[in-house]
Amino acid sequence: MKPNSKIIVTGGASGIGLGIVERLLKDNHTVIVCGRRENVLKELTDRYPTVITKKCDIEHAAEREALYNWVVTEHSDLNVLINNAGIQNWMSPSDNDFFKRAQQEIAINIEAPLHLISLFMKLPALDTIMNVTSGLSFSPFAKVPVYSATKAFLRSFTLSLRYILKDKNIKVIEIVPPALKTDLGGIGLHDHAPEVGPFVESIFEQLAQGKTELTYGTSADRAKIGAEDLKKEFAKLHP
Repeated sequence: MKPNSKIIVTGGASGIGLGIVERLLKDNHTVIVCGRRENVLKELTDRYPTVITKKCDIEHAAEREALYNWVVTEHSDLNVLINNAGIQNWMSPSDNDFFKRAQQEIAINIEAPLHLISLFMKLPALDTIMNVTSGLSFSPFAKVPVYSATKAFLRSFTLSLRYILKDKNIKVIEIVPPALKTDLGGIGLHDHAPEVGPFVESIFEQLAQGKTELTYGTSADRAKIGAEDLKKEFAKLHP
């Protein structure tokens, strides 16, 4: 990542996104955070006054387009897009609201990053796209079936995108977190997991080394194993 970059982070006011934002600020980058909750964005700017915020619910195409048009007008020198925002629903197809919740997951976890990439690629300054996937891209967890599938989709798309853009001077980076201590999926569900801070430090070390697939902990283990071992990993998650 270039020094003094201007970077937009979707969902950057909490969880992994917040950890990334704090690290970017430490490196003196200009950071824009978009999110759907004004009170959370206000808390972010109260804590970090230099952060630029924009209220945007990326579930909806019209708001994604409005976000891009605002960037074109106010921040046309933006050079890094980080697709971090995502939701995780613990659910089953037998639930009465399953399809409605699945549609929301697909809109936020798949449609939004694809749409934002297609829009932001029009910015002449854009030189880096980062997509946050998951260790569940490799081996799904049945309690979050749609989430696991959306992240596998985004990983596959990211691999293709890296090839597509290799001659356009746009670097494509995949951030592959394991389960971390955040409120993803619900408060308290991941309290047993590793803290976000060491994960963020690790991925920035890997960035400095020029890596384009950034893993940590169990996601690093899963990224290295073959199909038979992935079956064993699935069985381990589902005794």
